[in-house]
Order: sequence, then structure tokens, then C-alpha cells
Amino acid sequence: MNDNPQANPEPALQPGLDRAVNAQQAGRTQGLVPASLGDAYTDWLTHLAASPGKQQELMREALDNYLHLSAHAVKHTTGQCQPCIEPLPQDKRFAAPEWQQWPFNLIYQSFLLNQQWWHNATTGVPGVSEHHESLATFGARQLLDMFSPSNFLPTNPEVLAETLKTGGANLLKGAQNLSREALRQASDAPYAGTENFRPGQEVALTPGKVVFRNHLIELIQYSPQTKTVFAEPILIVPSWIMKFYILDLSPDNSLVAYLVGKGHTVFIMSWKNPDASDRNLGMDDYLNAGVMAAIDAVSAIVPERKIQALGYCLGGTLLSIAAASMARSHDERLQSLTLLASELDFSEPGELGLFIDKSQLTFLDSLMAKKGYLDGKQMAGAFTLLNSRDMLWSRMVHDYLMGSNRPVNDLVAWNLDATRMPYRQHSEYLRQLYLKNDLAEGRYQVDGKPVALSDIDVPVFALGTQRDTVSPWHSVYKIHSLTQTDLTFCLTTGGHNVGIVNPPGPGVKRSYQLATRATDAGYMDPDTWAHTAPAHEGSWWPALANWLQQHSSQRVAPPPTGNLSRGYTTLEDAPGQFVLVS
Repeated sequence: MNDNPQANPEPALQPGLDRAVNAQQAGRTQGLVPASLGDAYTDWLTHLAASPGKQQELMREALDNYLHLSAHAVKHTTGQCQPCIEPLPQDKRFAAPEWQQWPFNLIYQSFLLNQQWWHNATTGVPGVSEHHESLATFGARQLLDMFSPSNFLPTNPEVLAETLKTGGANLLKGAQNLSREALRQASDAPYAGTENFRPGQEVALTPGKVVFRNHLIELIQYSPQTKTVFAEPILIVPSWIMKFYILDLSPDNSLVAYLVGKGHTVFIMSWKNPDASDRNLGMDDYLNAGVMAAIDAVSAIVPERKIQALGYCLGGTLLSIAAASMARSHDERLQSLTLLASELDFSEPGELGLFIDKSQLTFLDSLMAKKGYLDGKQMAGAFTLLNSRDMLWSRMVHDYLMGSNRPVNDLVAWNLDATRMPYRQHSEYLRQLYLKNDLAEGRYQVDGKPVALSDIDVPVFALGTQRDTVSPWHSVYKIHSLTQTDLTFCLTTGGHNVGIVNPPGPGVKRSYQLATRATDAGYMDPDTWAHTAPAHEGSWWPALANWLQQHSSQRVAPPPTGNLSRGYTTLEDAPGQFVLVS
């Protein structure tokens, strides 16, 4: 044995070599770890092989499915054709009447029965870990969605009808769409149509001024639109994984403009789109130079007034950390707390949790270490996988088989305006919040001491959306067991983005449920809440406006823009510079 530590340098170089190899693999697999999928299917297959009862159950189900499909085929010949299985409510692939004609009805019914069988095969196997079961089910669903009969010309009656109707022109247009998309991706050009929704020109138009800027945020103060305003200003904290103008899209689609029009003094944070130089920014930086710096600025510009703080998605999570830290130190500058689609307990994060385990995060760290940040395209790829049926395959059918062009609106353009996440901060929040669930379990530290969400003593308005795959509403609802303050919970139709961008007005069907829990009320589980909470038609925005008004003190003259004496001057017009950085 050689005792010279310099004699064999390979072990010291190995971590760097591993990281380089992992980074290359992660770039090819959208950050998914082959080892994690392999472990999941090994776990599933091993336990399925040792479960003869489950095998018998699956064989019986396969036989029953065959008999049901045969009976369906016979009934079709007699005109008594009721489907033997219905698609899930959110599955619109087979909704067109053409799918009820022979033989396409048998094709799609067979597919749905097969889909149901595979779901049952990958779930309920004794001994399989919950995470591996979810991964196995997810992988099976991805493969099934790939081979859905709706994805192919010979088995899609809608495409066949369009082909006959146009003499094949739809296929020619589809080929042109495919060619343009391939060229766009090869040149890394923006999606066609997004140039019609530029921040400050077509979207993010609410008048205002940037009144503060540091290395991480710009703070925008919006100009008053009413003669008097509510005394307490609103500070909006958006998520750092998105650009803030989802809350200030077109004028008729802007929550910011809506609140300003209701008589509120509104501030919003605009996060910097980080680059490689920001690789060492961490969660503490985002808390102190982000949320707390914005609270300091608002308190200086509107002195002696408490703040109605509003957070969206992870912005709400970070805002809750700030609120708990402030409560611990007896900082009473907050008047209320509004959390839109914000998780505080990450024990059940929905399908996003499929991408979060130790193996996945090691893989992701390797990918981020190479660049110093996580590219927004990686995050977009993960979200696409979560809803590949609608965001990938249905879009391909629409664009390349039907030959149509996907319309670009303000929300679609915003969604394509991706942001990056700095290496250290992204790694910290995935590990501390998602993997370890430190915040909900009382281990998350601020200034070296754990914070407790139960310390928050201001009224809270929390909102979940029914079809949210990023922040599932059952997970958002867990705030009921984490806080003891007055809590108003709202559940609205829609998903993570569409459910939030939900302005009042005719033309779109929407509804919400709303109920308030008093401080001395007992716990009610989410499903019971959903069955008992009063339902209302329309947008939830007026309900929020009414709640904010109830927690305001009085109307006063609008405050000045900025406060030069305290060092907060007007730097430039909204929407500022940070939001323009791609």
C-alpha cells in the first residue's frame, strides 16, 4: 500500500468525472434518472412476481375486459351501443362524435380498457414503495399516451375526416408546421406569435414605476387609479420560477390592474432572471434580498401602515417563511397574508414529486453545476411530461395531423417566456422543502433558528385550484393543520395558471367554493370541506377583493411614488428591466 496521498489522484477527480457524465445524461433525458426508473420497475416486478393473488386479479380483469369489449361489439351490431368504459373527465381525446362510429369505438374502448388494466397492474402491489409505485404508474401512462389511437392517422377518425374533406391539405400543412418547428428549435428562435405579447408593450401595461432595485429584485409601485386608496398597501411576491407578469397580462386579464382599480396601492416584485454569475445565491438571499428587502421598501414608502402581503406559487411559500420569521421576532408589519396555489407542506406534492428523490437531485445537481443554473427549458420539459397527453401528444395531433396552428394568447406567450434558477438556491429549496419537508416539520431555519408556521397570527386567505398538478389543492389545504389563525380557504376551477388568471366577466364558465375557519374551529378534512363549502358562480377575484377590503382600515389619499428621503426614488417606468431579460 502506498501511503503517499499524491500517488493516486484518480479518487479525488472521480466526483468531477461523475458529475460531468451525469450532466451529459441529464441533458439527454430532461433530467430524469434512468436508475430511478430502473429501481422503480425492479421493485414493482419483484413484488408482483411474489404476489400470486395480485396476478390472479389481473388475469381475471384481463378476461373481464375481453368479455366486455366483445359484448360491446355485439351490441353495436344491434344498435344498442353503450360504451363499456368512459374516459376520465379530463380526457378529451375521444369526445368527438366520430369516435362512436365502428370500428373506432372498438379501438378507443380497447385502449381505455388497456389503460385501466395497466393502472391496476402498477398500483396496489403489496410491498412496493409509494414512490416507486408512482414512478411505475407514471411510466406506464407515458407509454400508453404515446401509443394512443388518437395519435395516428389510420386510427383517428377526426383526422381521417379532415383528410378526406381537404384532400390531404391538412397533412401538407402539418408537414409545414413540423418543418417550421424543427427549424425553430434548431435555431433556438422564439415561438411564432410570442412577439405580439412583449412586456411593457402588449402585456404588463399597468402604469407604475420601479422604485427599488438590488442584485436580485426590482420593486414596482403601481400608479393609483382612484381618488382615495385603502390605507394598507398590497405587496405581491410572485414565484422566482416565473416572470411576474402572469399577474399583469393584458389589461382585461390583469390581477394587478384589477386590485389597483379597486382602490389598492399595489407593489410587486420582479425577480432577476439569473445567469451563471448567480450560481451561489441561496434561499437566504432570496429571503433577505428578496422578500424582506421588498417589505422594507414598502414600509418606507408607505410608513406607519401595515402590509397586505400576497404570494403566488413558490412566492407564497417564501412569503410564509418570511411571515413566520417576522412573527418569531415580533415584527408586526404584516396586516394579512394571501397565498395563491402555494404549498407549505410538501409531503404530498402530487406528480411533481416523481422528479424529486435523492437520485434525481444528485443528477440535477450535476446538470446545474455545469452551467451554474437550471435552464427554464428543463423545468418546462418536466411540466410537459406531467401532462404529456394534452401538452405534447394532443398538440402534435392538432398541429401536425390536423394541420392547424396553435393560437398564441397572452398566457401562452408568458408560459413560453421561461426563467432560470440559480444552482445553489434551486438545490436548497428542492432538498429542504420538497425532499425533507423542513418547513412543515419545523426544521427550516432562518438566521440559524427554526421557524414555525404556527407562529403566524395574521388572517390568511389561501387559494387552491382543482386541476393543479404543480401545487395540488389537497396539498395547499394542509395549511389548515399548520396554522392557527383565521383562515379563509378558496377552491376554484382551473389549473395552476388558468385558475389564477381568472378575471370576472362573461363568456367563460368558472366557479369557486369559499369558507372561513375561525381560530377555535376543529379540523375538517379536504374532501369533507369540498362537499360542504358554499359554491359560487363566477371568478374568485371579487371574493379576494372583498376579503382584502374587510382587512383594511380606511381609505386615504394615495401615497407618493417612492420616498426620496428614505432612498427610494423612481428609477424607470414599469415593468422595469429584469422582466425583459431572456
